[in-house]
Amino acid sequence: MSRGAHAPGAERSAATCGRDMLSRFLPPTGPARTLTGITLVHTMGQGLWMALNAIYATTVLDLTPGRFGISMGAAAAVALAVSTPTGHLADRLGPRVLQIWSFLALGPLTAALLAVEGFGPYVAVVCVQAVAYSASRSARMAMVAGLIPPEDRVAVRAYLRATSNVSVSVGAGLAGLLLAADSETLYRAAVVFNAATYLVTGLLSLLLPAVAPQPARPGPALIVLRDRPYLAFVVLDGLLSMHNLLLDVVLPLWVLHRTHAPRWMIAGILLTNTVAVVLLQVRAARGTDQPRAAARASRSGALCLAAACLVFAASGGRSALTAGLLLFAGALAHVLGEIRQSAGSWGMAFGLAPEHAQGQYQGTYAMGADMGKMLAPALLTWLAVEHGVAGWVVMAVGFALVGAAMPLLVRWAERTADPGKAATEPAAV
Repeated sequence: MSRGAHAPGAERSAATCGRDMLSRFLPPTGPARTLTGITLVHTMGQGLWMALNAIYATTVLDLTPGRFGISMGAAAAVALAVSTPTGHLADRLGPRVLQIWSFLALGPLTAALLAVEGFGPYVAVVCVQAVAYSASRSARMAMVAGLIPPEDRVAVRAYLRATSNVSVSVGAGLAGLLLAADSETLYRAAVVFNAATYLVTGLLSLLLPAVAPQPARPGPALIVLRDRPYLAFVVLDGLLSMHNLLLDVVLPLWVLHRTHAPRWMIAGILLTNTVAVVLLQVRAARGTDQPRAAARASRSGALCLAAACLVFAASGGRSALTAGLLLFAGALAHVLGEIRQSAGSWGMAFGLAPEHAQGQYQGTYAMGADMGKMLAPALLTWLAVEHGVAGWVVMAVGFALVGAAMPLLVRWAERTADPGKAATEPAAV
């Protein structure tokens, strides 16, 4: 039989294989896939700028490291303060409107870094940027709530996170090339690139369906601030989210100062984490769309994080080979905890929020992670590097206790929201 006789079947087989492969890493066509494409563009610029931000400020703008740190702290404080109000704005205007305008504003605000001179103007620009960024973040999560059915929201968040990991890694890789060249012109070009990604993201948001704004309701506008169970969840989730800084900040210092492991283990662990999140996050999110199931996922993730802390602690003072093996084992336990805790966090964030106020609730939810990022570097480094094994044990116990509290918190939220009503999920938590 001629070669051409096999061609149609072979082409169909290749096309089917390609579609199957695509479906593993992308959500179904529709708003979820559009959100994924938007995330891909947005986070590529973020990945590039995360690696270059400090370099640009200190080498191109001649800020001292101390003044740069003050600027970043001020911007973080502004983002934290406006997170709930911008979420409420997403509810009232409609999240697509806010997402489009916040990203379009971030373009020129980022480009303004090309023109600023001195500490004061720099602080002013990054603080205004923080307001626009907070608005865009609240709007993106409100878009997920508005466009995606409740049973699919956590899965879509998982797709978005896996996409973010790939895209941020690409952006960081581009930053590495620019750092190797070490050119002020290229650093300025990176600012232009980052500004362009914001503008493109804003324009791509036009492809999303509109989500109807929520009308004003009687009573206080920011109802989330009176929702004590949800605020408690935000605080506890913020404490759990501190694990995100373990691999980026704490473990490198631990490897350098407290173990005999080779330095390249740091890069190997970060690469392992990125690949594992991309491959496993969507699978780990299955079945976590209801608050009680999400709380169980958060609890199991916290236990994995606690185990990772104990394994990391055991690597101190060991031979290079033993330390390396223990660090790798700890990294695997950590990433399993990370993907389960993240899935549980999303399930509770969406599931415990009323549908008419998802914007302000998601904005408030983001405050937990912001607080975790502010506390984690100093606190966790002090525990691990200054106190060694004892510090890791304290971290392990802390993660386990916070995780154990999540199912109890969900029960409290259910009782407060609808007293006396029987839960629709099985009683075992």
